[in-house]
Amino acid sequence: MNIPPSRGERAFDVINIVFMLGLIVVTLYPFLYVVFASLSSPADLLQHRGLLFAPIGFSLESYRLVFSNPMIAIGYSNTLFYVVVGTALNIILTSFAAYGLSRRNVLLANKIMFAIVFTMFFSGGMIPTYLIIKSLHLFDTRWVMILPSAISTWNLLVMRTSFQGVPVALEESARMDGANDFTILFKIFIPVSLPIMAVMVLFYGVSHWNSYLDAMIYLRNRELYPLQLVLQEILISNSSDSMMTSVSDFDKGLLQETIKYAMIVVATVPILLLYPFLQKYFVKGVILGAIKE
Repeated sequence: MNIPPSRGERAFDVINIVFMLGLIVVTLYPFLYVVFASLSSPADLLQHRGLLFAPIGFSLESYRLVFSNPMIAIGYSNTLFYVVVGTALNIILTSFAAYGLSRRNVLLANKIMFAIVFTMFFSGGMIPTYLIIKSLHLFDTRWVMILPSAISTWNLLVMRTSFQGVPVALEESARMDGANDFTILFKIFIPVSLPIMAVMVLFYGVSHWNSYLDAMIYLRNRELYPLQLVLQEILISNSSDSMMTSVSDFDKGLLQETIKYAMIVVATVPILLLYPFLQKYFVKGVILGAIKE
């Protein structure tokens, strides 16, 4: 028997839908504004006041200037290297550590885990880290963007908890067939834990893509700059003049704003395109790896 919803339930549904639609608008509109502004004519955009719901005087001049800047190509190639190599190393090392610490027969596993968790709350700080990186000859190299953050303590905790949820019977049957720990990890644990792996790829990948502070501290060679540091220079340091060497002084002032919007889109869209492919694993992976009491 279907019981019709009461007046209070219908009112709650309406309020909930209106609230969620408002939340979507508040969240999505700033990004749409940036996209519309980047596709607008600089002169028309400068004269416009108020909200923007479509490009004004459609123009791709800002994107042409952005992609003609050699630093954009250098930043993109460096960032792709940091994301691909860094994320691969992150996943491998985090999987090894999570597998070892999730086994019940590992000596001092709880004490080792406590020492690792301790680093989440207390660290040496920026100066000791800088001195260590300097002493390891990582300063001003590509590896300074990858090795110091090879394992995230939080991601290790999440993956370790997920591995602890794998049935013991799978491991025992594999050992009876002569499988070693590497075989068990790569042929049982990782395939069974694909949702959490997808979440780790997203977490680590986004972290590498957005990383600019480490580059700003440890990199001096501009040929090693990631895209975010190039973007920081253009947006904050107002160094967009290098893109407009063939543009008149009057047009430079008009194009400067739209170039900044175009740079934000160029630096944001690639990671947004990755998210839909991992979204179906996201909630399931976080739930599977949630910290259990």
